[in-house]
Amino acid sequence: MVFSVNVRLSHLSGVASLALITAFSLSVSVSAQTEPPTTPASPTQPQLLEGTDANQLRPLNQDNTLLSLSGGQRLMAEASSAVSAQNYALAVKKLQEARQVFNQLSNFYQELAASFSGIDNRIADSQRKRAVDTAQMRDEATYQLALVHRAQNKPELAVPLLVQIIRSQNPTRDLGKKAYQQLFELGFVDSPYPRSGSDRQPTSSTR
Repeated sequence: MVFSVNVRLSHLSGVASLALITAFSLSVSVSAQTEPPTTPASPTQPQLLEGTDANQLRPLNQDNTLLSLSGGQRLMAEASSAVSAQNYALAVKKLQEARQVFNQLSNFYQELAASFSGIDNRIADSQRKRAVDTAQMRDEATYQLALVHRAQNKPELAVPLLVQIIRSQNPTRDLGKKAYQQLFELGFVDSPYPRSGSDRQPTSSTR
């Protein structure tokens, strides 16, 4: 009789445990279903502050940008300071960088001018003018670099640069004339240009 009671109690205890486990499982399931899904936080969008200068949105207008006219001019100024201090190695480095900046700018402006030609002539003309201006700055940096190489007693480095200037500028322009004069002083050419009046060959006249 006692054994039967114990069996019944054990059976009831097992049933109660099973009921408790089932209830707990249902509770967890309901909680999981009713819990709102978490959404990933959206990235913070940059807000334009009131009173912000519009030029701040155009980084190439800033003085600390290398790929710009101001960046190339800054390199030229640093090269000039290096020459004054007779630090020719630093001057060469700065002038080479300035040449590269101006040359890249000139090429980019030329490509833009060609792209807008026949589509928007106003933009094409503007970019073409910028291409010419930056090419002039490139040639001026090239001329200064040639002079530094002359100061270093390295005419073999100066001559190719001077020839490039003449090809780019044309011998009749001021910078082209100055480049040719350097070649004459170096002994690379033997005929001065422009010639003086006495050196010019007389033109034949038909009688």
